[in-house]
Amino acid sequence: MTFDFLIVGAGFAGSVVAERLASVGKRVLVVDKRSHIAGNAYDCYDDAGVLIHKYGPHIFHTNAKEIFEYLSRFTAWRQYQHRVQASVDGQLVPIPINLDTINQLYGLNLSSFELEEWFASRAEPVERIATSEDVVVSKVGRELYEKFFRGYTRKQWGLDPSDLDASVIARVPTRTNRDARYFTDTYQAQPMHGFTRMFERMLDHPNIKIMLNTEYAEVRDIIPHRELIFSGPVDEFFGYRYGKLPYRSLDFRFETHDTEWAQSVPVVNYPNDYAFTRITEFKYLTGQVHPKTTTVAEYPTAEGDPYYPIPRRETAEIYKRYKALADQTPGVFFVGRLATYRYYNMDHVGGQALTLFKKRRARENGAVKVSVPTVELAAT
Repeated sequence: MTFDFLIVGAGFAGSVVAERLASVGKRVLVVDKRSHIAGNAYDCYDDAGVLIHKYGPHIFHTNAKEIFEYLSRFTAWRQYQHRVQASVDGQLVPIPINLDTINQLYGLNLSSFELEEWFASRAEPVERIATSEDVVVSKVGRELYEKFFRGYTRKQWGLDPSDLDASVIARVPTRTNRDARYFTDTYQAQPMHGFTRMFERMLDHPNIKIMLNTEYAEVRDIIPHRELIFSGPVDEFFGYRYGKLPYRSLDFRFETHDTEWAQSVPVVNYPNDYAFTRITEFKYLTGQVHPKTTTVAEYPTAEGDPYYPIPRRETAEIYKRYKALADQTPGVFFVGRLATYRYYNMDHVGGQALTLFKKRRARENGAVKVSVPTVELAAT
């Protein structure tokens, strides 16, 4: 049997494209090296029966109605607005920084208008915003930069904010009101029965076959297929011809607590204390009712599964060379975080996959060559 498409990766990118192609009669084979579908969004029950996100917390949010409505075909939703606190100076305060953050931290009673002036009085003029440090100090000054951003960023990336592209911290807003939501998107919700269940329904189609525990290299020459959609690391696909693209990884340490709740909010950030960056409590995200609760602490590492492309000029230059190769490779389409070396949110990956499908169909019907557009990053 010859498949119309071989799709590498059963995460958001691969699964969305697979479902769309299958819906128009294409025969699709999806392969994934892991033992499960859903990619990094995979969730499962731990030994205590608590539903956890195996690869760290996944929070769905989007302003794109099309993407939300598309995913709604495969899941009902539980409305959820994410909230985060930061442990700073012995206090838990809201993050992103807002009016309550400053008033609580400094024992003030500022109004929104006064806070705007307060920020301005501490901001440092920066002639050209080039780094993540520039972003913060130009908005709120060096003291808040040191309290909330520098330590967290150094742990997360293994680099000082002065060595990172401005886009890293620019994605985290600063507010002068009391809005404690981490995101402000129009659609904020979690799949009612979890992400894995949503992916199972998405891939449940007679035109889709799935092979797990399977490396692409194991099947590329023995499974007949007409075209390839690749969502794995682009440098790996080309045999690391221009060197290996660097990533930051994470070591997840789960802990089950013999109590109903362990934290007052879903996520607590630790910018200055401990080796981990944050602790997440999953029951807030899932809505599960359970007498116990499970948390996960995230320890950033230089080695391990690739999670975060490192946003620096040097790495961007390496990726451009791989991008040029990708554009010149006939019959292969690159989609997703690893294949395009960008830290997209889930909705952006889904949107990129839908765009690839539409343009692939247009080309099939005699239109122009497929070109997956760049999607702007948003806070995660």
